[in-house]
This record gives sequence, C-alpha cells and structure tokens, in this order.
Amino acid sequence: MPQASSSGERDRDAAGRARNARPRDALGRPLPYGSPDVARQPQAIPRTPDETIDEAQRLLDAGLPFHAHEVFEDAWKSSTGRQRAMWKGMAQLAVGLTHLGRGNLRGARTLLARGRDAITPFAGESPFGVDIAGVIGWSAGLTAELERSPSADVIPWAAPHLRTRS
Repeated sequence: MPQASSSGERDRDAAGRARNARPRDALGRPLPYGSPDVARQPQAIPRTPDETIDEAQRLLDAGLPFHAHEVFEDAWKSSTGRQRAMWKGMAQLAVGLTHLGRGNLRGARTLLARGRDAITPFAGESPFGVDIAGVIGWSAGLTAELERSPSADVIPWAAPHLRTRS
C-alpha cells in the first residue's frame, strides 16, 4: 500500500514507484488525507477471463465503474493478441461511466463511443461469454440519452449485462 509523505515528496509504494496514497471516493476521485476511503482494486491481479467478467459485473452492479475499469485494465494490460482490444474497449466503457458519475457528460460520451468502437469488431462473437452485441446496444442507448440531455447534472444509468442472460 502506498505511504503518504509528510515531507511534501510524492507518495511511493514499497518498491519506490510513485503512487498516490490519498484516499479515493467511489468514483476514484482523490480525497484529502484522512478522509474515509473506498478501497481500490488491487493492481495487476492475474484473473481468468471469467473472473475478470464476474468481478467487473459485480463492481458495475454496485455502482463502482472506476473499480470495474481497473479490473478490465488488468485484463487489457496482461493480454496479447486480438482480445487485448476487447479488454481495452471494456475498460473505456467503464471509464465512460466514471465520467458520467462525475458529471463530465462530454467525457462520458467520448469514452462510451470509444469503448463501443473498440468492441464493435467482436459484435458477431461472444468472447469469454461477453454479450458484445448487448453491451454495444447498452452503450448506444446510454449515449443517445446523453445526447438528449446535454446539460443534465445527473443521468441515471443501469449497469450493462456483460453476459447473455438466460
């Protein structure tokens, strides 16, 4: 866990890498030292694709898209080949929701579109059981809602269903 510096230097983890040790809120925003913290997802956790999808779904359902993004980012950064683009797109969709929760509608629209574009090549497939067509439809619907309400402070959103529902 990163340690806060009292000397004004950057926070560093045990290996000496710069890591912000400030507590975070549910949307990943830094809070003042000493504030209640919403625990972050541990980084670089090796997960199977099924574990990644299940954990991300749990976090999205709990209203923690920033944390889901971190789970997808681990999959993206540890994968190779064609699936790497899918995981990156899924991470971008979660970041879009994070922007939405923070009230950054422009950023939300941009990242939802970028994520949707990244997973669109997989539309005829269901890699690792992900309902790509369903996620694309969810993203397009949410983006359309954002276009209809460009000045709203809060746009409620429902988590996407990452797997096809039986």
